[in-house]
Amino acid sequence: MSHFAEIDENNIVLRVIVAEQEFIDTGAVGDPSKWIQTSYNTRGGIHYGQDGQPDSGIALRKNYAGIGYTYDSTLDAFIPPKPYNSWLLNSTAGQWEPPTPMPTDPSTLWTWDEETVSWKEYTAPDPNTP
Repeated sequence: MSHFAEIDENNIVLRVIVAEQEFIDTGAVGDPSKWIQTSYNTRGGIHYGQDGQPDSGIALRKNYAGIGYTYDSTLDAFIPPKPYNSWLLNSTAGQWEPPTPMPTDPSTLWTWDEETVSWKEYTAPDPNTP
């Protein structure tokens, strides 16, 4: 069994199913050209084994398709929705990246601030403040 993503006329993923290629090819779920195989084990252009570690498997279409993802036929990739207008597509990984890398201070949590196009230290809300 394989995973297949159905795309609409704008190449947006509508749903993902588990099926045999023959089932897709028969048109049992609609136009076969609207169904594209995706790999559950592929993220960021890397194939991962059952242990969660990168392995020598084929990284199919950069990312496992998800509802709302876009299929880019030029890159042959499923691209997740863009999280912020300022972020840029890494076409090798099929992932959106911030224009500046996140700081690496492990003792601090960071959040992206689109207004300033920069990382800000995350401060948890005070539960006692209404």
